[in-house]
Parts: sequence; C-alpha cells; structure tokens
Amino acid sequence: MARTQVLLAAVLFGTTGTAQALGPAIAPVVVGAGRIVVGGALLVAIALLARRLRVGAGAGWILLGGFFVAIYQVSFFAAVDKTGVAIGAVVALGSAPAFTGLVARAFTGEPLGARWAAATGLACAGVILLVLGGGSGESAVAPSGVALALLSGLGYAGYAVLGKRMLERGGTPEGVMAAVFGTGGLLLVPVLLLAPSGDLVSGQGFALVLYLGAIPTALAYLLFARGLEWLGAAETSTLTLAEPLTATALGVIALGERPGLAAAAGAALVLAGLALLALRSGDPRPARRPRERMAEAPA
Repeated sequence: MARTQVLLAAVLFGTTGTAQALGPAIAPVVVGAGRIVVGGALLVAIALLARRLRVGAGAGWILLGGFFVAIYQVSFFAAVDKTGVAIGAVVALGSAPAFTGLVARAFTGEPLGARWAAATGLACAGVILLVLGGGSGESAVAPSGVALALLSGLGYAGYAVLGKRMLERGGTPEGVMAAVFGTGGLLLVPVLLLAPSGDLVSGQGFALVLYLGAIPTALAYLLFARGLEWLGAAETSTLTLAEPLTATALGVIALGERPGLAAAAGAALVLAGLALLALRSGDPRPARRPRERMAEAPA
C-alpha cells in the first residue's frame, strides 16, 4: 500500500507541466509560488480539521524543511523556464533519488542497499535517455537550466529526508506536510507580491493555481507522506520517478508531443527501475510503522 500511495502521488505530480502548458500565460516562478501558497494553506486546514497536528520536530527543523520546499519550487520552475517542462522535470526528479540517498546516508545513517542502487541506476539511466530523446534545438541543453534543475533535486532530497525524520519522531503525515509546506508557502509569499503576476488574477489563472495547489500538492503530498511513513526516503524518492513517465505520457496524449526512440527507451528503463522497487521482498512479515521499529533500537 505504501508504494502504491507514493506512485499515485508521483502520477499527480506529473500533471503539473501539462496543466501549466494548457493554462494561461503566467511566469513559471509565480506558478510555483502560487502552488505552494495554496497547497500549504490547504494542508494546514486539513491537519487542523483532522486534529493531526503533531510534527515531531522543533521550529528549526520546520523552518529548514520549508526552506527546502521553497528552494525546490523556485529552482524547479526557473529551470523549466530555461530548459522546457520535460527536460526540467526529468533532470530534477532524475537527480532526486541520488541526492536523497546520499543525504539520508550522511545525516540519518539510512542504508541504501543493493536493490535501491540497482533500481536508481536503471531509472536514472532512463531519465538521461528521456532528456536526450525529449529535446531538440535551443531547448535541448541549457547548462544554467540543468544546474537549477539539479538544485531543485537537492531541495527535494532535503525535505524528503527531513520529512522522514519528523515522521519517525512521532509526527503525523498531515502535521508534517502542513508544517513544512505551510512554512514554504509563507517563504514564497514575497514572490507573489514582487514578481509580475501575468494572468494569475484571471479566472483561468486562479483555476490553474487552485488545481496545482489542491491536487498535485495537497492531495499528492498527503499520499506521499503516508508512503514515506513506511518506506525509506531513498526508496520513496526513486518511486517518484514515475513523475517524468507521467509527464511524458501526458505530453503525448494531451499536447501532441512525439518522443523519439531514445525517449521511449528511457521511459522503459524508468519503468524497469520502478518495477524493481515495487517487487516485494521475500520477508513475509508485514511492515511496521517507523515508531515501532525505533522502539526496538538500543537506547
């Protein structure tokens, strides 16, 4: 169930690029800021209504998590502005598993394991092929955009690892996501106030930001957190590579894009990596909540 929740969240994440492409003309950084402001507010409201406000961390961790969320969003949409939706998405999400595994290993001691390494290797090789097969001309390679996408992947890794630790320390999925994304939304309010808003104030602009905040943010990150509660941060990050697969499929269906052979092969490799992670281990015992596992650790 946990892997299914993360995969469903990743599919919802993958709709953002197509929604933006079909929406009105709004600066990408404003779209990203609006998404987190709306999504963060909804997550706070959900946590309050459900009375599940435990965050498992102090103010410093919450602020750092919100900072990582803000960095992820601003750098991601800035990267998309320079490289295009497909390339920005696959570079950011393709780098996230490696960054997450390394950050988790360095700061929490989380073991990576052979299956994670193999799955991440397959998926990242597929992401490289998606990049090579998905762009041409001026949008094929933009070094500054790729650097921003890598920064976005690092930002994602930071809040994924912090979120995992907060859940392990007793936070609820609703409380952790509300705290982190609510803080990220507050940090991004100045972007909405200072950047040119474009068609954000139109009916279509409002509908776009409301969709992005409600579905691929509030709903998706609740699913993401529920999966993260049971899975390691590194495995969770690799499962979210379903996002570029979704983005590619929607590009073909909704936007009429036609990826080449390299892109198709890349999608197949990403799918192979996801399938490898989704396979159950040979241990027949049911998974237990992180707090139960922590109770067994030596003091």
